[in-house]
Amino acid sequence: MSDTGINLRSTPSGTGCVECSKSGQWWFHLRRCAQCGHIGCCDNSPNQHATKHYRRTGHPVITSFEPGEEWFYDYRNNSIFWGPKLLPPHAHPADQPVPGPDGSVPPDWQNLLNE
Repeated sequence: MSDTGINLRSTPSGTGCVECSKSGQWWFHLRRCAQCGHIGCCDNSPNQHATKHYRRTGHPVITSFEPGEEWFYDYRNNSIFWGPKLLPPHAHPADQPVPGPDGSVPPDWQNLLNE
């Protein structure tokens, strides 16, 4: 891996936010660390695990883990860019609900999002 923060050999850690899945929490959208494959929830999600992963590890680049989205984001300079194809899968399963996971999302979830 180079200093780009992208490892073309990394694979996703799963189909949902690692930390939310372990604690029974829910997420809005998912992000994939381009360096190690960690799947975390976005900054609109209550727990913001993707950004917490960056702060904890220093892995600077994420990509969307949502179907049909191919953008990358670099925390170091707050920029969105188009990057290389990472190893699949490139998104959570299409039948996985958003927000998710199924059964953990509260009925008032829209009021609980971070702006």
